[in-house]
Amino acid sequence: MTYIDYYKVLGIDKKANDSDIKKAYRKMARKYHPDLNPGDKEAERKFKEINEANEVLSNPENRKKYDKYGKDWKHAEEFEKAQQQGQYRRGPGKRSSGQYSEEDFSDFFSSMFGGGFERSSGRDVKFRGQDFNAELQLELEDVYHTHKRTLTINGKNIRLTIPAGVKNGQVIKIKGYGGEGINNGPKGDLHIKFSILNHSKFKRDKDNLYTTIDLDLYKALLGGEVVIDTFDGKVKLNVKPETKNLTQIKLKGKGFPVYKKEGQFGDLYITYQIKLPTNLTSKEKELFKELAKLRQL
Repeated sequence: MTYIDYYKVLGIDKKANDSDIKKAYRKMARKYHPDLNPGDKEAERKFKEINEANEVLSNPENRKKYDKYGKDWKHAEEFEKAQQQGQYRRGPGKRSSGQYSEEDFSDFFSSMFGGGFERSSGRDVKFRGQDFNAELQLELEDVYHTHKRTLTINGKNIRLTIPAGVKNGQVIKIKGYGGEGINNGPKGDLHIKFSILNHSKFKRDKDNLYTTIDLDLYKALLGGEVVIDTFDGKVKLNVKPETKNLTQIKLKGKGFPVYKKEGQFGDLYITYQIKLPTNLTSKEKELFKELAKLRQL
């Protein structure tokens, strides 16, 4: 296994904090993303290295293991467990029926023990593959409906279904889509963290949505109809006469879909913000003066 300096890959110092790592990863990932470098094998290789580096360094536990064990960080737990249980013991310079050559084991055991190995269990040890971590950025509109999307993880295309209602920061696990196991061990898993961007006019709070719409003075006073946009299409609302500023109404079931609960939705809360007329004509000013006189009677 070739050693790759993940700090060097991301262009950061070993003392870099989580924010530094995240910024460096996003910058490098944009630069070498396959969509921006079609057919460029070197860019594809770099993109794979960048993702590998981020998967390790963005996870505090994985980073600690990497700093201690280098390229074989993913076997740290197995090694420490083996040490504690005495499963392996050093056997330099001897060849017995229970001894195996270095090529039977990972470079990790070779580098840690040196020389030959003596095995007490009488069977090959299987190691689970490395878990992969990825971050997927989506717009709020993207997760209103369940949809399929293809991700490129370490050079492999993975098609997955993204359920409606996924929340910002939520992590889902896709079993068996991580690294290959050793000695026919099981594959690792893929952990995807969702970063939900919101450029819409709605504010999301769990499964509920909030928005503010402008209401002209005349409709607020006399009542009428307004048409608003929702994620599920346009909705016509009846405005009651003498509606006060910042009045809030609730549209039941017009909020965001509830994660993995088909047909269930939160609510949509609408706040009316009354806009006063400007650039009044002389006639309008006269009428408002008449109204003011009537109110004073």
